Amino acid sequence: MKWMEKYKYHMLALLLGLSIFACLMKSISNNQQKELKKDGKSKVTEEKQQSQENGTSKEVEDPTIRVVLKTDGFANVAHPEAGFQAAGGLKIQSGDEVRESAPGEVVTIRPDDAMFAKGTIHIEPKEEGDLISVVTLNRGCGVPNYRGKIELFQTAEGVVLVNELSMEQYLYGVVPSEMPASYEPEALKVQAVCARSYAYKQTQGLGYPEYQAHIDDSTAFQVYGNSGEQESTNRAVDETRGQKIWYQDQVITAYYFSTSCGKTTTAEAWGNASPDKAYLQSAEIKDEECDYEAKLPWYRWRAVIPSNVLTNLINLNTQTNIGNVTSLEVTKCGPGGVAQQIVAVGDQGSVTVDTENKIRTALGGSGYTIEKQDGTVIDSMTLLPSAFFTVEYQDGNYVLNGGGFGHGIGMSQNGANEMAKKGKNYLEILTTFYHDVEVR
Repeated sequence: MKWMEKYKYHMLALLLGLSIFACLMKSISNNQQKELKKDGKSKVTEEKQQSQENGTSKEVEDPTIRVVLKTDGFANVAHPEAGFQAAGGLKIQSGDEVRESAPGEVVTIRPDDAMFAKGTIHIEPKEEGDLISVVTLNRGCGVPNYRGKIELFQTAEGVVLVNELSMEQYLYGVVPSEMPASYEPEALKVQAVCARSYAYKQTQGLGYPEYQAHIDDSTAFQVYGNSGEQESTNRAVDETRGQKIWYQDQVITAYYFSTSCGKTTTAEAWGNASPDKAYLQSAEIKDEECDYEAKLPWYRWRAVIPSNVLTNLINLNTQTNIGNVTSLEVTKCGPGGVAQQIVAVGDQGSVTVDTENKIRTALGGSGYTIEKQDGTVIDSMTLLPSAFFTVEYQDGNYVLNGGGFGHGIGMSQNGANEMAKKGKNYLEILTTFYHDVEVR
């Protein structure tokens, strides 16, 4: 009996001790959580206050951009008519007049539309998040779809379309149109940052002041809306949101081109060597083993131009008459080996052509073929593939041995992709092509 009473007494004491210990631990835990919350709140407040004091808000700038949508083939600015459609219907407004279309209904606007009497016409989707299809347009992707809204201007030539949207949304339509969506993720990020930097610079002025538009959707600026949005390219835009390339506290005009010959050149190739373009230096696009693009088709090419064809091209493209061409020579080369000046001599005179674009134009046209290093042969082009070439005369033909595709200034898109394949990240790639810059 005494043994049982003693057992009960010890068990009661043990349970009481465990209860006190549990309450104590709960109290400690609650106090720790309060301290953590307090510390976390203090840290956030401190960081926010410090950010405000330093003027470094973490909100990303996303300015509005206005883009002229050109006709099929990017041929003209004015459309004879324009048809629009949205899944949830459209709101069409001019002044105080408002129309609405049914879901999926096509709305066609012509230059003589009565709504123009009250000013420009504004079109936007009724449903938030819907895209506007311009059914009278044909792009590489077929009928293009646009985010944002579209403003229509009445002109003597037709209707001008201006797409207004945010910068980041605009980039969703640029990146897949300028670089294949299948390229490496880091290369797509490079393209996104370059395209954003370029577009940002264009928003500092108006390329089409008569329509309050910054740019158009063609290669005159950046190709936009020619390919549909893709998950990979949208991700590249999102993961670099707001990031631009800076040189001496100014956002750069981030020029880019298709393929390098192993080297890039400077703005001297365009006759512009101003100090504000000093970030455009000639760079070797190679690793320890070889040029990154050494196995790509356009890395090397060869054009054989018969003498009579060259005569026709020179006289036509330079708008001169030097007679039959008797010699063609590269008389000046720039950084990276780009031709900056050529002289064509004929039996009735001579002509000098300066800058890479004019040189490529002078030698572009029909009547000869170009062979890439992979053996692919194509008809000649409006522009010579690049101005990185040498000239020799063989058996009545002028042979141009060249490399690369594009102007060769800034970032090589294929070079960026090959670098990404070798493990380079987008920041490493960007600082290879652009000198003394930072990305932020």
